[in-house]
Amino acid sequence: MQLSLSVRIAEEFMSKEKASMPLDDLARLAKCCGYEALCMRASQVGVKSPPEAGDQAADCLDEAGLSVSMVTGDFDTVYNNDNGPSALRDITPYLDLAKRLGAPRIRVALKQQSDIANAQSAADEAAERGIQLVHQCHTLSLFETVESIERTLTAIDRPNFGLVYEPANLETCAQDYGQGTIERLAKWIFNVYLQNQILKPDGALTLPTWCNGDVSFDLIPIHASGGIDFERVFTGLKAIDYDGTVTVHQSAQPGETAQESAGGTADFLRSLI
Repeated sequence: MQLSLSVRIAEEFMSKEKASMPLDDLARLAKCCGYEALCMRASQVGVKSPPEAGDQAADCLDEAGLSVSMVTGDFDTVYNNDNGPSALRDITPYLDLAKRLGAPRIRVALKQQSDIANAQSAADEAAERGIQLVHQCHTLSLFETVESIERTLTAIDRPNFGLVYEPANLETCAQDYGQGTIERLAKWIFNVYLQNQILKPDGALTLPTWCNGDVSFDLIPIHASGGIDFERVFTGLKAIDYDGTVTVHQSAQPGETAQESAGGTADFLRSLI
């Protein structure tokens, strides 16, 4: 498995548009901590960035010896808002960005059944350029529950359209995230996102879901105990012989520097891999 660090580590949880660290510093941090790739988001470079920004990012990562595991090219997808599916109606700029960065996949969003036809068309265009489209397990989307994930991916029915398996969102939606679920979704798992949380009624953060109402939780470092059972996660991934990217997908927590967060998490995940 390949360890990837999301540029989200240089974003705030509820404010994801401005980076707190330039890309060259983030790339050096990732390399120093033993990551092999960065997961790119629009806080660093996206489809609305000047063309030269993509070139500079590609040069920066090439110099650092890092690949790009995935691109999330706009803020609507990041925020999973009503405009999130708009990328599916004009996927070409996202494909251009992914090609410039050498990324094999692009994250997209689906909110309603009518988005499925657009997902099929976008996937067909992406296939012509050798790129995958993926959807994260995510609240307030067609990818909330295991059943809806399976139903939606079956309906899309494109070999290059798959899933970013993410256990914390599944837990938020009261879904099992262990081996049984991983095996059920195995053929679609193209990428893995990891973040950590402790569900609690008086949690500092609350997210709405369609299937489970409002859910409160505290964010904790991935390498902290008491949250997601990552041993279960990796047992399941090994059971399906998953050998793709594992991405650290959360910002540093209060009292923790980005270096401490990225380094501690990388050491922890290597022990499980």
